[in-house]
Amino acid sequence: MIDVATTWQQACTALAGGDYDVAFGVLEGAMHEARKPEQARIALYLASVHALYGDTAEIGAALREARTLNSGLREDPLYLALSAELDARTRGPDAAPPPPAVREAADPLTRYHAVAALALAEQPQAALDVHLPVAELPEHLRWRLRSWQADCEEQLGHLQEAAHLYAEAAHHAGGLNRAIMLQEGAALLLQLGQPQEAKAALDQARPLYTGHDPEEGLNLATWHYLQAQALLNLGKPEEALSSIREADRLERAHGDPSYGVALVWGQVMTHLGQHEEALQHFERALTLATDADRPYALHELGVALLDLDRPVEARERLEAVLADPDYPYAPEVLADLAECDYRLGRLQEAQTAAEQALAQGAVVPASLVLGSVALDYYHLDEALDHYERVVREAAPHSRDWITGHQMAADVMAQQGFRDPAAAYAHAQQALEYTPESDDWYGTLQDYLNKAQTLMGEKSGRMLN
Repeated sequence: MIDVATTWQQACTALAGGDYDVAFGVLEGAMHEARKPEQARIALYLASVHALYGDTAEIGAALREARTLNSGLREDPLYLALSAELDARTRGPDAAPPPPAVREAADPLTRYHAVAALALAEQPQAALDVHLPVAELPEHLRWRLRSWQADCEEQLGHLQEAAHLYAEAAHHAGGLNRAIMLQEGAALLLQLGQPQEAKAALDQARPLYTGHDPEEGLNLATWHYLQAQALLNLGKPEEALSSIREADRLERAHGDPSYGVALVWGQVMTHLGQHEEALQHFERALTLATDADRPYALHELGVALLDLDRPVEARERLEAVLADPDYPYAPEVLADLAECDYRLGRLQEAQTAAEQALAQGAVVPASLVLGSVALDYYHLDEALDHYERVVREAAPHSRDWITGHQMAADVMAQQGFRDPAAAYAHAQQALEYTPESDDWYGTLQDYLNKAQTLMGEKSGRMLN
């Protein structure tokens, strides 16, 4: 005689160890030996396991078998939760949510599937409101619960909370699943501007790839893709290039080239100053982009064309981006359009667009354009204000930060070194991050020497 609770516990033990075939074998074997009432309950457990794969056909088949064996199960909370999850997997936000009684059921497995159904139906707050302590769940569902909850926090825009939940999911998971959870968290940390923390998570994930699991290929491609972004944000574009190349190789070996890899490859080449090659990758990203991704690819493409001093073509791409009302970086696009106008000699239009961009929050790129316009009008004090704002607001040691220091030193030189100490400081900061092969290097060295001389004269002695 089959005991359903014992059978389910045996299946859960197998699932906790990642032995899915064994779990299915336990449940399917019990189905052959059990009586009809027990078979119906086992069919629900089979549906629960199929739901881990998101296999809608198998979930539906198991639920049909359960209600055929016992029509009374149609009102069972677990049946209702699994049906709601199946509906949500099929119809997304149009699905009917699980009823309140299911969300408050005594059985934690039922509440778990209610959470999954609500998350899939894009009702994140309702999913998060389901009371479900992780310790109540079988071991194989603990990391999955935290993953669903992380997804819900992400849907709500709570990225830091989502990153914490992915870290907890990783703690409960093992093997490849643990690596995937660490990578999900790393992706959010990159969005939060925390590349060091992202890289630490990726460093934990990498040893979990053994080379024995056939599902590792594309997930390892994702690891290299995220690693490239982390390295790029940490100022290591050469290492980032190696990672993005490996991501592309793995994608092609195990699947298809992706928009994301092409885009990041273009960004890496931009940082390496190889703008023609960057342009090729951005163009490839555009061909691979979905409708939702297309504005991002067009924006990168526009900036790449600006880097190549092709403002007319850049403007065409950027105007297409601005036509999308949902694009989140519209102020930055405005600033880039202002740069196009400046390159085309349309100073008044450039100033107007840059002022709009500044007012909307694109402080650094807008200030760079406004500084250029002010310099062309020979409004030196105004230009200096803009460049000093760039220095304050740009990420330290970034290209914009270096440009801000270079231009501030240049303006101060044109003003006759009225404040030699400030001119010295700007020139010194810029010089530290300007390669000797750059035309700016000699100019900055001259400014540094001149400011140093004037500082010595003002103090009555020469500086060492």
